[in-house]
Amino acid sequence: MSHKTLEDEARPGTVQAPPGASQKRWWILAVVALAQLMVVLDATIVNIALPSAQADLGFSDGNRQWIVTAYALAFASLLLLGGRIADLFGRKTAFLIGVVGFAAVSALGGAANGFPMLVTARALQGAFGALLAPAALSLLNTTFTDARERARAFSVYGAIAGAGGAVGLLLGGVLTDALDWRWTLYVNVAIAVLAFAGGWILLANHRDAANSKLDVPGTVLVAAGLFSLVYGFSNAETHDWGSPLTWGFLIAGGVLLAAFAWWQIRAEHPLLPLRILTDRNRAASFVAVLISGAGMFGVFLFLTYYLQLNLGFSPTKTGVAFLPMVGALMVAAQLGTTVLVPRMGPKAVVPLGFAVAAAGMAWLTGIGVGSHYMSAVLPQLIVTGIGLGLVMPPAMQLATGGVAAEDAGVASATVNAMQQVGGSIGTALLNTLAAGAATDYLSGRDARSKLVQAQATIESYTTAFWWSAGLFTAGALIAFALFRRGVPEQDADAAPVVHM
Repeated sequence: MSHKTLEDEARPGTVQAPPGASQKRWWILAVVALAQLMVVLDATIVNIALPSAQADLGFSDGNRQWIVTAYALAFASLLLLGGRIADLFGRKTAFLIGVVGFAAVSALGGAANGFPMLVTARALQGAFGALLAPAALSLLNTTFTDARERARAFSVYGAIAGAGGAVGLLLGGVLTDALDWRWTLYVNVAIAVLAFAGGWILLANHRDAANSKLDVPGTVLVAAGLFSLVYGFSNAETHDWGSPLTWGFLIAGGVLLAAFAWWQIRAEHPLLPLRILTDRNRAASFVAVLISGAGMFGVFLFLTYYLQLNLGFSPTKTGVAFLPMVGALMVAAQLGTTVLVPRMGPKAVVPLGFAVAAAGMAWLTGIGVGSHYMSAVLPQLIVTGIGLGLVMPPAMQLATGGVAAEDAGVASATVNAMQQVGGSIGTALLNTLAAGAATDYLSGRDARSKLVQAQATIESYTTAFWWSAGLFTAGALIAFALFRRGVPEQDADAAPVVHM
């Protein structure tokens, strides 16, 4: 076992493990994974329950999207603040408050007696999720300091982040069919009890950035910028790209984020220290997470519609249909983070993953009105899952690796923000393109014919799948251009690191 000197410990970029973490690190991984699962599930678990909730509470089709959008808006716009709070006031404190708050507002949403109460609960879920998610990821980053174990831990975490959406669809379908839509929210209370108990017993509270101060102007600029960006893309679904509510908020978001970047250069205690972004592999990893988040919605969103509306699957059967993809993703995650990246480096592995995912999505465009799941969907899902498993866990590991301990929370928040903003962009872009494809197909045809209507929906799905394949192809090219050659130093060093 090697030992670091005091000088080594103080070196920038060194992550210090909490005392006693070596004995209980795998239990900490289980607790962190539970919390991450809770946050990721809620991005999709409510989607399947929406029709039931709408029928029960009586809100309009126009208001329906806000049950999903309210969560995304609060989560994305507050992530960097949540990450910095974890650095300033302690990751255990942030984690436990996030878990308790998330559970409480989930129970509030489950007990909702109308649309205002439900949409408020969803927004508060996003806010507490923005505190919980970066605290969880930074705890993983500071707990696992041995290169091999860290790769293994991130393969588990990355697999949950990548597959959690599909698990949410399955669990949402089962709970809605077997119990009631409200249980898609109540289930968080049960998960939170386990996560809180484990966090209270196992975690140590570290305030690595205790000497810093909260960057209030930076917080306001980035929160407003991310809110405007996600809100603008969300409006593209319900309005169009030419609406001031779309392009106006997109422009405002761009201006505010540019102002945020300008301020970070000048701020004494920046919310997002630019040293986090200057590492080439880390910057490439952020971009990879953004693109994979955008492209994944082509799988989850439109394939869910196809399975239920065209193939007649129930909500539960739809969720089960995604499980092979989840399994493939988890296997590829282990292979990518523990074997391939340490031997070949990210410049080979991440572009390969994007290329495989692009092939899976292109293959999926072969679906038709009379297609069968076993031949037209299942193999393609497995291929796409393998590809995403080679992209997301390695990218998340590299995006948070090598940062100074006082920056671990905000680096983790940036990863989550990239995934959330990518998902918002993907949803709006693919929805708009799919709707346009359906309209174009119906033009000049008998729109009253059920066969024509069914084929129009197929055109919309396959258009979304082609564009997802295009996004993944672009991801492969960008990742190949940005990642450095060779094996990252932190992955090449297999010797345990103990900070004395």
